[in-house]
Amino acid sequence: MTVTLTLIAVTSFISLAALYVDQRILETGMLRPYRTVRKGTWYEVISSGFLHGSVGHLLVNMFVLFFFGIVIEQTLGLYHYLALYFTGLVFSALPSLIRHRENPNYATLGASGAVESVLFGYIFLYPTEKIIIILLPIPIPAWIFGLMFLLYSVFESKRGGGNVNHEAHIAGALWGVLYLLFFVPNSVDHFLTVLGLI
Repeated sequence: MTVTLTLIAVTSFISLAALYVDQRILETGMLRPYRTVRKGTWYEVISSGFLHGSVGHLLVNMFVLFFFGIVIEQTLGLYHYLALYFTGLVFSALPSLIRHRENPNYATLGASGAVESVLFGYIFLYPTEKIIIILLPIPIPAWIFGLMFLLYSVFESKRGGGNVNHEAHIAGALWGVLYLLFFVPNSVDHFLTVLGLI
């Protein structure tokens, strides 16, 4: 079993247990910046990534992780892949920790930040590969999809409202690229070669 499938299995098991068996898992594990900062429950930065607010939320994240995670795992290898995933969780939590540290009512959860890190790692390594969106079944280059996703996330973040943590999506996406630039040798050369620039 690949690490990606293991992450999907563990995340699904914990998320479903929290939703349908014991809601205390949800309450204890979600990221509450006000509580995290004051009580030092920093584990929430990681534990919140294994919890989801609904089955739909879980399915979307695990669907994306399945299709892009396996490729990135094979490309980067076990250690870089796990480092990308878990540092993506941490980095994507930073906007919430900073912005909502004084709000006792704010909470967030989900693997989206880590999944976006994996997705944008894929986009950076394979910018010309085609991605098909279910709602728009037309193949588009990965880099165009990434740009559209970031623009949408920024727009929705500024608009506010809803239960989607767009800041985590943006931070996770940026980290997916930054991780490769800082920690994976020859990433820039690979990117430029794929685009035919060198």
